[in-house]
Amino acid sequence: MMTMRRVLAAACVTVAIACPSLGAQGATDEMGFVRINQGEEVWKNPFGVGVEVATMYGDPSKQGIYVLRIKWPPGIMSKPHKHPEDRHVVVLSGTWYTGTGEAFEPGKAIPMKTGGYMVHPAGKVHWDGTREEGAVIQITGYGPSGNNFVKPEEPQFGKTN
Repeated sequence: MMTMRRVLAAACVTVAIACPSLGAQGATDEMGFVRINQGEEVWKNPFGVGVEVATMYGDPSKQGIYVLRIKWPPGIMSKPHKHPEDRHVVVLSGTWYTGTGEAFEPGKAIPMKTGGYMVHPAGKVHWDGTREEGAVIQITGYGPSGNNFVKPEEPQFGKTN
C-alpha cells in the first residue's frame, strides 16, 4: 500500500535565523523507497525574490541527510554567507555562478554549467547565483543546517544584471 510522506525543510539560502519550513510530497512505498518525478516537486518562494526551493528529502533543520533543489531566476545572487555543515552541490540545469570570500564581487564569480559539482566546506564563506540565464541546483547535506550571512543587516540577495 502506498502512503504519502510530508517532508519539511528549512530553505537553504535564508536569513541567519531559521526560515519557515518548506514541504514536498513524495510517494513512499511499503519498503521505504521515495519517488518524486520531475514536475512533481513542491516549489516554494520563501525569500520573495524569485528563488524557489523544493525539499526532496529530509529536514535541514534536524540531524540527518537532506536534499534540496533550488531554482534560481536570471540575474540574482546570494550575498556572502556560510553554513555549519558541508554541502554538496550539483548543477542540474543552466549556469550557476559561485564565488568565495567575504567580498561580494559578482563579476568575479566562476561559472558552473549543467553537470558541474562543488563542495561548500563547513564554515567557509561563499556566495552564488545566476547571470543572464536561470539555473537549478541540487544540494545535499547533513543537518542541522543554517545560514550565517557576513552582513546580516543588509539584503541577503543582490542583482547581477
